[in-house]
Amino acid sequence: MAARSPADESKTMSVKQADGVNGSAGANGTAEGDAAGASGGESDEDADEHVPESIAAATGGQAKKKKKKNKKKKPKKKSPTAQTEPPSVLISQLFPNDSYPKGEEVSYKDDNSYRTTDEEKRHLDNINSDFLSDYRQAAETHRQVRQWAQKTIRPGQTLTEIANAIEDSVRRLVGHDGLTEGDAIIANMGFPTGLNLDEIAAHYSPNAGCKEVLRQNNVMKVDIGVHVNGRIVDSAFTMAFDPMYDNLLAAVKAATNTGVREAGIDVRLGELGSYIQETMESYECEINGTTYPIKPIGNITGHNILPYSIHGTKSVPAVKTNDTTKMEECDVFAIETFGSTGNGRCHAQGECSHYALKSDAPKVDLRVHSAKSLLSTIKKNFGTIPFCRRYLDRIGQEKYLLGLNNLVKSGIVEDYPPLLDKKGSYTAQFEHTILLRPNVKEVISRGTARMDKLMNITKKEDHTPEIQRLTDLHAVSNDAMHGQLIVPPINLEEPGKRILDSGTADG
Repeated sequence: MAARSPADESKTMSVKQADGVNGSAGANGTAEGDAAGASGGESDEDADEHVPESIAAATGGQAKKKKKKNKKKKPKKKSPTAQTEPPSVLISQLFPNDSYPKGEEVSYKDDNSYRTTDEEKRHLDNINSDFLSDYRQAAETHRQVRQWAQKTIRPGQTLTEIANAIEDSVRRLVGHDGLTEGDAIIANMGFPTGLNLDEIAAHYSPNAGCKEVLRQNNVMKVDIGVHVNGRIVDSAFTMAFDPMYDNLLAAVKAATNTGVREAGIDVRLGELGSYIQETMESYECEINGTTYPIKPIGNITGHNILPYSIHGTKSVPAVKTNDTTKMEECDVFAIETFGSTGNGRCHAQGECSHYALKSDAPKVDLRVHSAKSLLSTIKKNFGTIPFCRRYLDRIGQEKYLLGLNNLVKSGIVEDYPPLLDKKGSYTAQFEHTILLRPNVKEVISRGTARMDKLMNITKKEDHTPEIQRLTDLHAVSNDAMHGQLIVPPINLEEPGKRILDSGTADG
């Protein structure tokens, strides 16, 4: 979920963990209750059957006790080992005992290279096991849902259908439907699904009654957030169905990959923005016979993420700035870039869908009764996690718009209207969440790299430039293939094997 740049928006959401909220995602009572029932004790049919003694005496002892039937117990229901389409299997069942996959781990370089083997840093990393477990569960949920969405979203679908399908899948996978009070605060959507068409860059999600249909010539940004116990994974991609937009998407994807690669402990945010800008501005795109330079959108930024707060206190610009703020150990960042064929500046316009309770909201004497009631509902159901009007609809709220607008006007709730570049332009977005762990950088929203064996072989020959080239190539290929790389069944360690072209060595 994009952050407005500090120059345009002086107020940011700060961290405040919701009090008294600490649950186990995936502990869905219905799902696990059904599993327990399937593997539980004997049924009534298995009980011993006896003839009462009084009846036996009356019949001269003719009646005899029936023999105990040795019926076979029903086999225990096996846990699922693969995801369905659409996704419906709990991530906690696919990965029992919190054994969720790691994200892509990248070693620190230069002055921070010592962190990889430093025992103190390893110890600090090990004591964050709960933090990592929650993040990896949210990340794996995000990966499985977005990969399914990338395969199934097609022109002709309404934006409401797309948003509901994504959000319902997330809720099924974390085991929390958010319909009971406080359930969505344990695990659910990290923010409303953004479905932003063409010049709309960010913060659009369909409200009730929206009949907008995805068209063949649209460029759609899909921004999805998933949280488990307040640990939010924020990742986005862009879909276009006409190849004339390919260079626009390639420019923004490359810029985001540059940001992810250059990010690290002690990196200054303004300097990071210059790397992103240089990458994106090296592209141009021809659309309907006109060539456009790709401009980074300068007033929408990436951001750090805090528990239960999607927008922290640090901004990651997509252009060079004088911001000397440093990335720090244990920071979590959403590295997101937006590119445009328009002005490279966005403005707020249109019907608002995104809202969030401010963690530092002032105490105000609310005189509108519906505002008081709605504020209580927001606190109990969402806390400081962003929500949208559809979320209020699905928990049964009615006629709340007056109260909601009053909460915004009172400074208690922040509204996030759609952000647009000039009409007729096209925008694209790509985004990943990174964890700056004490001993390694983890791109949590990416899967584990499939090239580990090849990279280890290459390291033996000290081909550092080649390693970096393969790393960058893999990142681009992984995104292009939506995390589903084709890996040939070749044992690269077998004697006599030679690599003809390392650029295609992993398929």
